[in-house]
Amino acid sequence: MDSASLLPLLEQLDDHVDDLEEVLEPLLGQSLSKTSKNLPVMDKAKLHVLVTYTLESLLFCYLRLYGVDAKQRPVFRELTRVKQYFEKIKALETEPEQRKMTLDKGAANRFVKHGLAGNEKYDLERAEREAKERARASFKAAMIAKKMAAEAQNSAVQNEGASSAAPSTAQSTADSDLDSEEETNTDAQPSGSDKEKEKILRKKEQNTKAKSKKPRKLNKAERDDEKKERRKKKEKSRKAKKTA
Repeated sequence: MDSASLLPLLEQLDDHVDDLEEVLEPLLGQSLSKTSKNLPVMDKAKLHVLVTYTLESLLFCYLRLYGVDAKQRPVFRELTRVKQYFEKIKALETEPEQRKMTLDKGAANRFVKHGLAGNEKYDLERAEREAKERARASFKAAMIAKKMAAEAQNSAVQNEGASSAAPSTAQSTADSDLDSEEETNTDAQPSGSDKEKEKILRKKEQNTKAKSKKPRKLNKAERDDEKKERRKKKEKSRKAKKTA
């Protein structure tokens, strides 16, 4: 940068310094204590904080001008501390929010009850009202408990019905398969004597009677035993047919 371009900047700086001297003349003409002596407390605090911030800002700019890392110097911490005082002054200047007037219902009820204490009519009405409220609350609780018990009972009945339906259907399918096998065996066998036919018919009748007498709900072990007995009977009948 040549000297010709620096001359306008120097003139501008000279003008700014003159303006600053005019503004600071009331402060520089006398000591700071005399200047702040007659000021209110808030204005006095503002003056001291602003003067401190101005001096430390000048030191910060001086260090930056000479290429020193000013943020690593104590002056930077002091500037941060002074900024916190600005925030405190601002918080003091703002008016506190006015609280809205609200009625304390609990306190009002206590005052009313205390004022009406000893009034027999009011005491009777209050006792009746409280008794009705307690009865209503107990009735609601009983209804809710009854409803929950009914729902639990219905769900238990549904679960039992679903569990009993599975073995009964399995047993009916097994019985139908056995009947169909017996019918096919009787149809496929050669024509024998009438006695053998009567024996087969009697066995069928006995099987149907036994089926009708058997309970519908059987556990797995009983069903396995029945299947084994039926298989044994079939084997015996087949052996008898072969020997005949």
